[in-house]
Amino acid sequence: MAEVTDQEFVETIVKAIVDNPTDVSTSRSVDERGVLIELTVNPADMGKIIGKEGKTAKSIRTLLRVLGAKSNARVNLKIVEPEGSTRPESPARSEVSEEKSEIEKDDTVKEDVEKVEVEKEKEEAEEEDLPTDVLA
Repeated sequence: MAEVTDQEFVETIVKAIVDNPTDVSTSRSVDERGVLIELTVNPADMGKIIGKEGKTAKSIRTLLRVLGAKSNARVNLKIVEPEGSTRPESPARSEVSEEKSEIEKDDTVKEDVEKVEVEKEKEEAEEEDLPTDVLA
C-alpha cells in the first residue's frame, strides 16, 4: 500500500466534503513546532469545513494527529480565512439572544412586581400597626 502524505490526506478528505473541490489548496511547512498544513477553500465552503461548533475541523485535526503519530511528527492544521470574508450572525444565535433578552425582561418585571407587593404589604401593615420586619 502506498504511503499517503499528510498534505495529500487533508486534500483528499476536504475535497470529499466541499462543493467546490477545485478550489481546495494546501501548503505544508515544517518548523521547530512540527508540521503545519495551511488549508484554503472557497469562501462558500468554509462552513462545511468548520462544521457545527467546529466539529468537522476538530475531527480532521484529530485524524492528522493520528497520522502524524505514525511518523513521530506533530501535524497541525490551519484553516485560512479567505480575504474580505465576514462571518454572518447565525440565525440560531440571534434567536437565542432574543429569547435571553425576553427572559431577562420577564425576570425584571417579576422583580418589580415583587417589590411593589412587598411595599404594599408594608403599607398595609403600617396601617394596622403590625411589625414590618415580619413581612420581609
